[in-house]
Amino acid sequence: MTRRRKGRAKLFIVSVVVFAAIGAGVFFGIQWFTKTGIFRIPGVVYYDESLSDAEMAVLKEIFTEEVDLDKDVKISATESYTRPELKEGDFLYEITVPVTDFYDNTTSVSSEELNNYEMIPVGELDYTKRLLAIDDKYFLDDFDGGAKFRVISFDSEKYGEEIKPLVSEAFTKKFPEKSTVLTFAQTGVTALSRGMNEKLYKVGDATYFAENIKDYLSGFDLTHTSNESSFTDYASASNICSDKRFIDTLLAIGLDIVELTGNHNQDCGDQAALETIDLYNEKGIKIVGGGKTAEGAAVPLEIDEKGTGITFLAYNLSTGGATYDATPGANQYYEENAVEEIKAAKERGDVVIVDIQYYECSAYASEYEDRTCDYADSAAGDQVGFFRHLIELGADVVVGTSAHQPQTFELYEDGVIYYGLGNLFFDQVWWPGTTRSLILAHYFYDGKLLQTKIVPTVYDNTMQTKLLDAETAKWFLDRLVSERP
Repeated sequence: MTRRRKGRAKLFIVSVVVFAAIGAGVFFGIQWFTKTGIFRIPGVVYYDESLSDAEMAVLKEIFTEEVDLDKDVKISATESYTRPELKEGDFLYEITVPVTDFYDNTTSVSSEELNNYEMIPVGELDYTKRLLAIDDKYFLDDFDGGAKFRVISFDSEKYGEEIKPLVSEAFTKKFPEKSTVLTFAQTGVTALSRGMNEKLYKVGDATYFAENIKDYLSGFDLTHTSNESSFTDYASASNICSDKRFIDTLLAIGLDIVELTGNHNQDCGDQAALETIDLYNEKGIKIVGGGKTAEGAAVPLEIDEKGTGITFLAYNLSTGGATYDATPGANQYYEENAVEEIKAAKERGDVVIVDIQYYECSAYASEYEDRTCDYADSAAGDQVGFFRHLIELGADVVVGTSAHQPQTFELYEDGVIYYGLGNLFFDQVWWPGTTRSLILAHYFYDGKLLQTKIVPTVYDNTMQTKLLDAETAKWFLDRLVSERP
C-alpha cells in the first residue's frame, strides 16, 4: 500500500470516528436534555394529604412499584356541598348523605350541624333510616345538593395516555340521578263528593281543589290515590258520587294510578262504576284493586320503570264494595290469592306494595283533637296483626287506604307499614283529624326502595288541599310516632 493510500485510509477512519462521536454526542445530548433513554427519570406519584386512608389503599393497589410512568402524577381530593363540574382527570368518587333514625321526623339540617348526624355513602341508603335535607336541599329531589360530594383528581401531563387507563375502572362510579330514580307518590282517601259537589257548583272549576297541591304531586313519576266515588250526572251534596267535572281535579295532580278498593264506588250504581272505569282508561290512568268484574279487579298492577320492578297489590277487607262475580267492584281479599301473588312478585325480584281497604277507625267524637285513631285501631279486627301478617308473607310496604284520618307507622321485620293515610280530598272539615293526610313520597333505585318521605297535607272549609307547614308537620308526625305499636 502506498503512503498516499495509507493517508486516505487513516483520514477515512478518523472521519468515521469523528462523525460517530458527534452522532453519539447529539444522541446522548438529546437524552440528557429530554431526560430519556439512559438519562430518563421515571414519573413519580405524589399523594396529597387530602386523601383518606381508604382512598390511599385503593390508589396504592393501582400505582405499584411495577407501574412505570413517564410523567409525574399528582393525586388529590376535594369536597363540596354542591355537585361539582368535573374536568379531565376528575372523578366523582363518593356521595355521602346525612341520615337519622327512622322515627325521627327532623327533615332538614344546616351544613354546620352535620357533625351531629351520621353521614353514609348514598349506596348504603335504604328506607330504614331517614334521609335528611341539607339547608333544605333533599338529595333525592335535587341531586346537585343535599349531600357531600367527594372528587378525586389526577393531574398529569400524560393523563389520557398513562393515568386514565389505570384508574378509570376503579374510580368511575354510578350514583342515583333523576333519570334512574323512580319517584312514586302514594296518597290516601279521595272522595270528590257530597260537600265538594256543592262547592264545585259555586266555583265552577274542579282544578280549584288541587290548586295548592297540584305542582307537588304532578312532579312525581307516578302519582296514586284511592278514589272512593264514581263519576255520574246524579252527584249531589248528599251522596258519595262525583260530578263528572271532578276528573279535572285528578288530572291536575298528574294522577297515574287510581285505586278502587273503596266501599263507596257502587253508591251510584254499577253503570256509573263501569263508565268511571272507562273514563280512567280513556285518560291513561292505571287501575289497581278494582275492576268491571271480580276477575278484572284481582289483576295486580305491575310497574317496570327506571330499572325498578314494582308489583302493586290492593285488596278490600272492609264493610262492603267488593265484587264476587261479573259486576264492578273492589278486589276482595283472599288469603290464598295474597300468598300466591306476593310469592310470584318476589320471585320476579319486584318490590311488593300492598294496599288494604280495612275496617275503618271512626273516632269522630268532637271538634277538638281526638287521638283515638292515631293508634292502628279499627272498628273490628286486629289491624296491627293483619298488616304485620302481610309483611310476613313477603310484602315490602303495606299501606292502609281506608282511614279517614292518618294513623301511625312502623318498621316491621323486613318491611314498613303505614296503617292509614287519611283524606287527601274530601268534605270532612268538621274534625281536625279528617282534614289531614299523609303523602308517601317513595324513591326507588336499582330495584330497591331507597326512601319514603312522609309529607302531611291539610284542607279547611275551602276544601283546597295543601302541604302542612314544616313546624306543624313535625308536631303531627311526632304524635303519630308516639302511638306506634
